[in-house]
Amino acid sequence: MALPLILAYIGIAMMIALAGIGSAYGVSMGGNAAIGALKKNDEAFGNYMLLSALPGTQGLYGFAGFFVINGTGVITDQMTILQGAAIFGAGLALGLVALFSALKQGSICANGIAGIGSGYDVFGKTMILAVFPELYAIVAFAAAFLIASGL
Repeated sequence: MALPLILAYIGIAMMIALAGIGSAYGVSMGGNAAIGALKKNDEAFGNYMLLSALPGTQGLYGFAGFFVINGTGVITDQMTILQGAAIFGAGLALGLVALFSALKQGSICANGIAGIGSGYDVFGKTMILAVFPELYAIVAFAAAFLIASGL
């Protein structure tokens, strides 16, 4: 197996794995906070559920990145080292940004859930603040898309 192909597959694997790990941790933070908040205010379950699910989107960006890159048709035995390195870089960048974005978004959402559980009306404000880390995952996905377009 050629080095460019190995680089490409490692990049794609990191993209999907890191984004998925970040989302799994992020939604778990929200879920754990929701369980605690339900003990105080079980009427706000819908808000808890939405805030808990929000960090799951980064995992979807990693998965979508796979389709964007794979759709180029570049990943073959004849790909160049530059193409393999570009896919590796795109995968590493999207994977790491999605990982940390989901973790930080999960933390914001968990704090919002705790606030709602304590009786504060902070759902809308929490959603707004939780979008900020999401923005960087979207930018990383866009960068991966642009890199794939240049292949």
